[in-house]
Amino acid sequence: MAYLLLILGVLLSFAFVYIAKPKNKENFKLLLAFSGAFLLALTIFELFPSVYEKSDSKTIGVFIMLGILLQIFLEFFSKGAEHGHVHLDSEKTNFPWLLFISLSIHSLLEGFPIEEHDTILYGIFIHKIPIAIILSIFLLNSKIKISNALFFIVLFSLMTPLGSYIAVNFEFAVTYYAPITALVIGVFLHISTVILFESTEGHKFNLRKLLVIILGIIIAYVL
Repeated sequence: MAYLLLILGVLLSFAFVYIAKPKNKENFKLLLAFSGAFLLALTIFELFPSVYEKSDSKTIGVFIMLGILLQIFLEFFSKGAEHGHVHLDSEKTNFPWLLFISLSIHSLLEGFPIEEHDTILYGIFIHKIPIAIILSIFLLNSKIKISNALFFIVLFSLMTPLGSYIAVNFEFAVTYYAPITALVIGVFLHISTVILFESTEGHKFNLRKLLVIILGIIIAYVL
């Protein structure tokens, strides 16, 4: 069911964009802000305690920093698609391999903590919906063939469940659970904080965004 939820979240977002044809990505900024706050709070409430009690604190700190650096590196190729920005040439017709590979690595890593932490599933699910919508808007408004866009989205939807499957069924993932999860924490920290900083663009006070951010933190705490 967890795998199905993650796959459907991406595929239904693509179907929504294909049918409704929304043009303005700005309309999804509130959902993006909520997802960033929710994911950040779940990372702090759930993942931090579990990794620090299972390994040396300095080692965990090193892997968290490596996760942050890894995500910065991936964004050189994804151009920020993980936090709702796609700055690629929409006139190109070639399959966007660099975008696909960087997003796939990011999504694969997201799946690792799910089996140990059920609530993280909801954080990743809510994070994926606005990202998949914005990504789908770009793919469908670009010169990329519809078959290639669908191929991209289907494979992208499978990456997080694949990461979760690897975490459970491969011995190295079980053995190195703490450092791998610390790496994922670093990725989550970078993504969620960038979303929150960008949600207050121009440092202007926005009551609606502040309220959805607070709501995301409260729901994560209750879960």
